[in-house]
Amino acid sequence: MIASEETAGSRRLGHRFPNGRRAGAAALAAAALLLTAACADRDRGAPAGSAVDLDTAYGVDGFAGEGYGDTGGGAAGDGADGGNSPAGQLALHEDPELGAVLTDGEGFTLYRFEEDGTDPAQSLCVGACASAWPPVSAADATVADGLDVSLLGEVIRQDGTSQLTVGGRPVYRYSQDALPGDVNGHGVGGTWYAVGPEGEPAGRARNAGLAGQGGQDGQDGQGGAGEAAAGAQATGAALSVVQDPVLGPIVADAQGRTLYRFTQDTAWPMVSHCTGACLDVWKPAAPVDAAGLDGVDPELISVLDRPDGTEQLAIDCWPVYWYTGDTSPGDTGGHNAQGMWFAVTPEGKKAPAA
Repeated sequence: MIASEETAGSRRLGHRFPNGRRAGAAALAAAALLLTAACADRDRGAPAGSAVDLDTAYGVDGFAGEGYGDTGGGAAGDGADGGNSPAGQLALHEDPELGAVLTDGEGFTLYRFEEDGTDPAQSLCVGACASAWPPVSAADATVADGLDVSLLGEVIRQDGTSQLTVGGRPVYRYSQDALPGDVNGHGVGGTWYAVGPEGEPAGRARNAGLAGQGGQDGQDGQGGAGEAAAGAQATGAALSVVQDPVLGPIVADAQGRTLYRFTQDTAWPMVSHCTGACLDVWKPAAPVDAAGLDGVDPELISVLDRPDGTEQLAIDCWPVYWYTGDTSPGDTGGHNAQGMWFAVTPEGKKAPAA
C-alpha cells in the first residue's frame, strides 16, 4: 500500500510503509517538510495567481499554437482583416480536426476570448490585443441557412464601436490566419478558441462524444499531431520513457501519450493555471501508482488536488497534461505551443524547444 504525504494541496507518492501501516505523526511531519523543501527549491514558474503574459497569450509575438491547422500565418493586418470590419454572412466551415467552425463572410475563422465578460457581454481585448485579434463588427451581420440568428448580438466597445457577439460572447478574427479556413488561433494562450455553431469553443461537442483513452475525464480529443517518437507505443507502464528523434527522452503515459508542462503553472505552491476552456485542449494527467513506473524516479511523483475536486499527476512538483491534438502514441504536437507548453523529460524538466 502506498501512503501519501499531504501538504498544501499536494501529495507525494513513492514512499512505502511496512505492512501498510501509517508512519507516526513525527515521521509524516518530517516527510511533509521534505516535500515542501523539495518542491520549494524548484524553478517556480509564474507566481501563483498571476495572469498569463498578455503579449504571448494574445499572440502578438506570432505564436499560433501547434496541432491545429498550419502554424505561422500572415503578419498582423494580412489575411484576416483588421479594423473592426463587417462580419458579412456567417457560415460553418468543416475543419478536419475541430469539426464545425464559425466563419465570417470571407471564410475567415471567428474566435472567442475566455477572459471576456459574459454577463453582461464585455470585450477585454483592447490595445495591442485588438491588433492581434481584430474585433468583428456587428454591422450587417447575417447567417447562412442552418445557423440560429437569435444567437447574434452586439456589445459596445470602449472606443464606441459595435462588436458582434455569438451566444453572448464577443467574437474576433486572428491576424495570423492568412487564408480562409485557417485556425491558427485555436488554443493560443489557453484562452482563445475558434467558435462553434452555437458560440461554444469549437471541438467541444466532438471531444465529449469520443471514447476516452484512459484520460482523467474519460474523454479524448482531436487535432493535428507532431512527429511521433521512434518506436513509441502504449506500453502498459503507468509512466515510461520514450526516445523522441528530436526532443530526446520524454515521458509518456500508459497509452503512449506525451506528457506536457505548462510554464504558467507553479511548482510551489503547486498550482495549475489551466482551467476552463484550456481543459478542452490540455487534459490533466491522472495520478499513477508509483510502483508502475518505467524509467521515472518514484520520488518525483506527486498528486495535485485541483479546484474542481479531481486529482492531477505532477512530476518534479509540476502538474502534467496530455494534449488532445496528439492522436497517436509518441506524437508531440503540443511541444512548444505558444512557447508555454513543453514535453516533460524523465527528470520533470522541459524538453528542448527545438
